[in-house]
Amino acid sequence: MAIKYLLDTNLVSEPVRKVPNQKVIKRLEAAAGELAIAATTWHELLFGVLRMDRSPRRTALEQYLLSIIQQEILILPYDADAATWFSQERARLSRQGLTPSYPDGQIAAVAAVNHLILVSRNQNDFAQFSGLQVENWFA
Repeated sequence: MAIKYLLDTNLVSEPVRKVPNQKVIKRLEAAAGELAIAATTWHELLFGVLRMDRSPRRTALEQYLLSIIQQEILILPYDADAATWFSQERARLSRQGLTPSYPDGQIAAVAAVNHLILVSRNQNDFAQFSGLQVENWFA
């Protein structure tokens, strides 16, 4: 299968929530093999876990990230094409008086240059970017 979706951090975190959204879990299962994350998302996930005190919860999350996410989901780089796309969007938005979140801009850029559908609970974080297809699997 070809990669079709780029998952935002909140989608990757959903399966390890105390009470995961079953609608999202079913969508993730149905799209297995078509999923990727941006290197920026990988950073956000690892940083969040590494900030935690040592505990069984941290150990479980580290195992989830390293044994499942890193092994089963493609991690796409924020490369020169993505940087070019984001710099153009950032300049356009700045002229409108808008300041996009830098991590969200990087994630959006990876989705845009790879022609992927960005899946996020936080659609408003990505609404200002042009030419980006965004889906909310929580809705």
